[in-house]
Amino acid sequence: MDLYFSPLAGSLAARIALYEAGAEARFIEVDPKTKRTPDGSNFAAIFPLGLVPLLRLDDGSLLSENAAVLQYVANRFPESNLAPTDEFARARLQQWLSFIGTELHQRLFCVLLDEAAPKGTRTHTLMKGEPRLTYLNDHLSDREFLLDHFTVADAYLYAVLNWSVATRVSLSRCPAIKEYHRRLRIRPSVARAYQEELMLYRA
Repeated sequence: MDLYFSPLAGSLAARIALYEAGAEARFIEVDPKTKRTPDGSNFAAIFPLGLVPLLRLDDGSLLSENAAVLQYVANRFPESNLAPTDEFARARLQQWLSFIGTELHQRLFCVLLDEAAPKGTRTHTLMKGEPRLTYLNDHLSDREFLLDHFTVADAYLYAVLNWSVATRVSLSRCPAIKEYHRRLRIRPSVARAYQEELMLYRA
């Protein structure tokens, strides 16, 4: 199994999930600007959208999109307990994966990371994002994880919250989110994945 990733991108969540599951995988770095891998291969020829994460399965099949990749990892390694088995709890997992992917990843952080965004975009985006962060903060105010235990949704949320530094999104009014992020940062699978990708990012 191969995971195509870019350092500290959303694909960090898949690396965390794989480490949490104790799974063996080959990690192939994709330069986010050139879309080249270390051996010079054109990633866009493998996946035309050029987006990570991309999982290549043992039979050669390709799987993209964080929510799909993360749930595949959880399903393939059920002993890791990365996803609930109860039907309603599983729907809750999908709810949070969707929330993170749309309300935070795409509508907040990706917009703020876009250097070509027109003037005024930042102010408007932060205003639209505030109720979403408040909603998340309220949910985390009396719980350790998004669900009753660590799941792939937490891996995804951790990866996305890291971008608050690069985008200068202040979490000062979201103490529960800040504490949640701090707790996850020292979880062994998270700490290992983050430190490895941080070194690659700096390089």
